[in-house]
Parts: sequence; C-alpha cells; structure tokens
Amino acid sequence: MKIYESHGRGRTVTRDAAQARVPAPAAVPGQVHVLLIEDDDGDALLVQELLLEASAPVALNRVGSIAEAKPLLASAACVLLDLGLPDAHQLQGVHWLQENVPQVAVVVLTGLADEHLGAAAVRAGAQDYLVKGQVDGSLLSRVIHYAVERRRFEEMQQQLREAQIYARENARLERGLLPLPLLADGRLTVATRYRPGGGQMLLGGDFFDLVEGADGWVHVVVGDVCGRGPEEAALGVCLRVAWRTMVLAGRPMAEVLSAVQQVLEHERHEDRLFVTLCMVSVAPDRAHARLHLAGHPPPLLLAPGGVTELRAPVSAPPGITHVEAWPVREVALGDSWTLLMYTDGLIEGRIGAGPERLGSDGLTEIIGKYLHTMRSPGGQERKPRDERLLDALIDRVRDLNGGDLDDDLALLALGFPAVAGT
Repeated sequence: MKIYESHGRGRTVTRDAAQARVPAPAAVPGQVHVLLIEDDDGDALLVQELLLEASAPVALNRVGSIAEAKPLLASAACVLLDLGLPDAHQLQGVHWLQENVPQVAVVVLTGLADEHLGAAAVRAGAQDYLVKGQVDGSLLSRVIHYAVERRRFEEMQQQLREAQIYARENARLERGLLPLPLLADGRLTVATRYRPGGGQMLLGGDFFDLVEGADGWVHVVVGDVCGRGPEEAALGVCLRVAWRTMVLAGRPMAEVLSAVQQVLEHERHEDRLFVTLCMVSVAPDRAHARLHLAGHPPPLLLAPGGVTELRAPVSAPPGITHVEAWPVREVALGDSWTLLMYTDGLIEGRIGAGPERLGSDGLTEIIGKYLHTMRSPGGQERKPRDERLLDALIDRVRDLNGGDLDDDLALLALGFPAVAGT
C-alpha cells in the first residue's frame, strides 16, 4: 500500500492509496472540464487536493491510461497528462492527443528528474508543463485556465489562417474560372455572377469565358464540371484556359470543343468526372449566332417579344462518352437582345418544402415577370438592367429554395445593343 506525501501551502497532505479514487465533483456552469490522465493514485489525489484548496472552478475527472481517457476526451477542455503511463511512454501520449484531439489543451506533469521532457512536450504541441511537487493549487488553477485560453487562441489563429488561405485560393480560382472578357465591340455589354453552392467559401467547377475574335465573331462559353471542390475547380480552370487558347488561335468551334474534351480526359483525377458545355458564337452582324450544347441547359433569349429558350441538338457531355461530332444550330437573335447563359445550379433549386424543382420553365417565368415590372417608356441602359436582373434572379431562386442553393451557379448575360431601343 503506497503512502504519498507532499508539502504544499505550508501543510502536509498524506493519503492512503485506497482513498485516491475519490469521485470527481459534479460539473457546474462556468467550470473548466479537466481530465487527469495519471496512473499513480497518490499523484492523482494530490492534484485533486490542490484544486480543492484553491477553490478552482474546475470539474476534474481522472483515468489511469490513454485507453481509459478516449471516451471522455470529447467533453474535456484540458488534459493533465502524466508522461509515464502504462500505454504511453514519455511523449507518446502528447503525440496521440495532438493527432486525435487537437482541440483539447494539454498540460504535462513531469517528475523532477524528467523536467527536460516538459519543454520537449511543449515543443510537441502541449500548452504548458508542471513539475510534480513544485506547484500549489493557485498555480495549478492558473496554468489550467491559461492552457485552455491559449488553445482557444491557437484555434482562432488557425481559423484565421485558414480563412486567409481560403481567400487567396478563392481569388486564384476566380481569376482562372471567371476571367475578364476579351471584348472590343462597345455595343455589347456583359454582366456576370457566380455563387458557390451549399454556403461554401471556395468556388466550384463552374466557369465561363468570352472572347471576341479578330474576325468580329464573339464566342461565349459556360461550363459545369460535375462535383464540387478544389479538384473540380482546378479542372474547370484547365478547361476554360484550353477553350480560350483554341478560340484565340482562330480554330473552328468543333476543334475547340474537341480540345476541351481532350484536356478533360487527360487532366481529370477521376474517370467519373464530366463537363457540360453551352457555347454561343455571335456573328459580326449581332443578329445571328451559332449554338452548341453538350449536355447543358440551353440559353435564354431576352428580347422585346419576350423570353424564349434557344434550342439546338444536344450532344453527350464530354467525359461521359467520347464525343466525335458536335452538332450546331443557327439561331436568330434580332436587333435588340440579352442572351442569358447559366449553369444548372440556378434551376435545380427547390420550390418550397417539396421535391419540385424550379426548372427552365420556372426560370423563364421569373425573368418574364421581372422584365415586365422593369419596362419604362424611355428604355434603360442594358448593362445596369442586366446586372439588376441577375441579382434579382439569384435572390428569387434562393428565396424559393428556402436558403443557399446546393449547387454552384454561374450566370453570364451578353447584351446588344448597349442601350435598349438604339
């Protein structure tokens, strides 16, 4: 039977080992939940006595090994860790806690002969260390609370660093997915919007681009890489860059789409990944265009006569199968129009609590009602009108869905001429 004797605060504490496993006091609001991992009954009793003497606002629980600690760590704010446990020698316990419960503050308890291990434990991730026999209750209480606050501060700093990384990554991806249009014709206007799905900070795999060639043709693409995440976003950047490169090289649109498909097949990290594409090439007269659809929702034409969906033969999305032919259709635009291109995140939102989705018909209805309320005898400048339209459209779709949309969405509105009615 072991007798543990220690001197603290001017008096001697002597206890029989059988008395060491005193039940932990019940936790009350405002107390710090502390888990003592100590296999020596005497040392465990001393810790409890020191905290009681100091009237420390601590709810203490005690176990004798890492294995016994595992089910209790979820509720602990701080761990007092002995470095000589039956299942963890020296710094092994610190490493295990860092790997499995990094959010918990760790204060290491060392013997006088092993004081050097305390400093090593702090370097390994512990918040502090104490030498047994050289601490009183007030110091122990202060160290526990300091360790908890320091761990919270470290978590806040980590969250800040992650937010900064997210912001930098977002900016980098935005430059790749959502570039500035290459447009020389001042009669045309461009308005764009992008919203990540599911309340994410990072962009997904949706992308768009617009390039005016030396021959006066204006080529626009909107694409959607299936899936959501940094891998899909990086793939979207590759596809968008490949598309712009081929367009700037003056290649026929069938070759452009085949090049995008080839990049997809070589760069995707999973065979399941595919991309849907909508590409419109507007003729120099601005009254006609050529439309390619590869598994993508068709664009909407907003003209004085109303809102219509432009139709064309649809090929399979690249990645699902290897597309050999890219069907195209000539479409009439008229002399005053806005062409709205979007990814399917815009129309897959729910309408109310049921399973019904908005769909392209619902989208057309929303746009028609909005344009009706915006009509005025003198006409409006097209770009500000289209900017307001995109904002109102996103707000309305989100309202119908009851919050953030599940999928990412990208919208591009190309308008002609710059001022309605001119």
